[in-house]
Amino acid sequence: METSLDLVVRPTEIDVNGHVNNAKYVEYLEWGREDWYERNGLPYDRLLALGAVTVTVNIDLNFRRECRQGETLTVATRPERLGRTSFALRQEIRRAGGETAADAVVTLVTIDPATRKSRPVPEELARALTG
Repeated sequence: METSLDLVVRPTEIDVNGHVNNAKYVEYLEWGREDWYERNGLPYDRLLALGAVTVTVNIDLNFRRECRQGETLTVATRPERLGRTSFALRQEIRRAGGETAADAVVTLVTIDPATRKSRPVPEELARALTG
């Protein structure tokens, strides 16, 4: 399932070039992933109860268009791939009107919170990823 999270660019997210600082895009993507987990009934506490948490191991991020203060952006998040212990989410940051400002594939690994070692993706999370 694809989720969409709207946000407004704040003054503190702008760099000396007058547009969104590149590091802020990583934050926007994280907010979109957290929203995806929540909307799929898998907030942090639920994952913890399943004996797993997720950690980001790779972000392949492409910057397409600059964004400026006050713009409304939409972070779209959808499953891309499911492996045994890892999965990937495809994310896009879109400007008003649908123009892509940035796109990314984020790879995450499920780990056991006690041992901090990778573990198979819990069935409940796998179902959300394969929808």
